[in-house]
Amino acid sequence: MHLKLQDLKTDLQRLGSGRSQMWQLLVAACWMLPLGSMYGYDKKGNNANPEANMNISQIISYWGYPCEEYDVTTKDGYILGIYRIPHGRGCPGRTAPKPAVYLQHGLIASASNWICNLPNNSLAFLLADSGYDVWLGNSRGNTWSRKHLKLSPESPEYWAFSLDEMAKYDLPATISFIIEKTGQKRLYYVGHSQGTTIAFIAFSTNPELAKRIKIFFALAPVVTLKYTRSPMKKLTTLSRQVVKVLFGDKMFHPHTLFDKFIATKLCSRKLFHRICSNFLFTLSGFDPQNLNMSRLDVYLSHNPAGTSVQNMLHWAQAVNSGRLQAFDWGNSDQNMMHFHQLTPPLYNITKMEVPTAIWNGGQDIVADPKDVKNLLPQIANLIYYKLIPHYNHVDFYLGEDAPQEIYQDLIRLMEAYLKN
Repeated sequence: MHLKLQDLKTDLQRLGSGRSQMWQLLVAACWMLPLGSMYGYDKKGNNANPEANMNISQIISYWGYPCEEYDVTTKDGYILGIYRIPHGRGCPGRTAPKPAVYLQHGLIASASNWICNLPNNSLAFLLADSGYDVWLGNSRGNTWSRKHLKLSPESPEYWAFSLDEMAKYDLPATISFIIEKTGQKRLYYVGHSQGTTIAFIAFSTNPELAKRIKIFFALAPVVTLKYTRSPMKKLTTLSRQVVKVLFGDKMFHPHTLFDKFIATKLCSRKLFHRICSNFLFTLSGFDPQNLNMSRLDVYLSHNPAGTSVQNMLHWAQAVNSGRLQAFDWGNSDQNMMHFHQLTPPLYNITKMEVPTAIWNGGQDIVADPKDVKNLLPQIANLIYYKLIPHYNHVDFYLGEDAPQEIYQDLIRLMEAYLKN
C-alpha cells in the first residue's frame, strides 16, 4: 500500500509541473488586477475582442459571412454540431455549385480554430471568399458536440469513446450529411493534428468513404508519436488507474468559467500577453513572432474545448507503443467484444489511396518532424509536401503568415484539381 501511495504522489508531482504556467497566471492576476484598477491600467490595457464572448455562429456572422448551423447524428447516437459558410461576404460568387470543403480540428479543440483570426488570416473565411462552400466540424464530446440520443454527458457511458469512434462514426456521418446537403459527390478534406489522425484511420479502413474525398490536406499530421515532446507525454508515465483517479472517467479538459475569466479578463490585457502566450506555446512549441497577441483572448476563450479521458488514454497508448492502433480496452474479453480479436488491431495507412498534401513544422513538439518523416513513405498518393522550419503546432491555424506559408498553396491545389 505504501508503494502505491508513493507512486501516486510521484505521478501527481509529475503532472503538477505542467500546470505551473496557469497557476503563475492566476497568482499574477490576483496581484495585478487590483493594482491595475487602482492606477487606471485596466481601462488602458484591456481591449477585449468582442468575439471572445461569442459562439461560433456569432463570430461568423460578426465578420459579415453567411452562417448555417446543423446537427449531425452518428450511427451510435452522438449529435455533432457543424457549421456552414456557403459563400463569401456579399455576392455568392460562383454561379455553379461551389466545391465543398470540410475542416476538422485537432485534439481538445473545436471548429472555432478555423475562424479565430481576422478574416484575411482565417482559413475558413479565405476559402469562402475564394468561392468554396465551407463546412466546419466538431468531434464528439467537445463544447459544441455534447449531445446524444439516449446517453447523458453526466454518465461514464457517454464518454466511452476515442479516436476509433471519431473515425468510424463521426467522419462518415458528417461527410455523408455534407454530400447529401450539397448534392455533390465528393469534397475536399482539411485536417489539423487529430483531424488528420482520424482521417488516416477512416480513409484507410473505409474505402467507400475514401472515394468521397478529392484531396486530403493534412496540417501537422499525427499518426505516430514516438518522438513527441508534448506535455501530453506526461500521461504516459501514469497508470490507467492513476489517470482515472486524477481525471475521472468522463470529460478531459473542458472549457470552464475559470478558463473564460483568464481569457477575457486577463489575456486581453497587454500586461498579461507574454505569460498567456507562454501558456499557449507550452503545449505547442514556441513561435511568438508569428502570433497576433491582440487575439489571445479569442484563442483562449474557445480552447480547450474538451474530449474524453478515454481519448487521452488512447493518445497515451499511441505514445507508448509508437504505433497507430485501436484503443486497448484493458483485457482480452473487452478487446474480443470490440474487435473480435484478443489485441486491438493496427491501422495500416498504406491502404489509403486518397491524394494527400502535407505540411509540417520544424518547431512542432506534438507532430515531431521525425514522426512526420517516418509517415511520408507510407502515403500511397502524396501529391505535395512542405516543411516549414519555424512552425509550431498551432501556427497552422493561428500563424500570421499561414496564408503565405500554407493557404495560398492549398487553394492553388484545389483550383488545379478543378481544372483537370
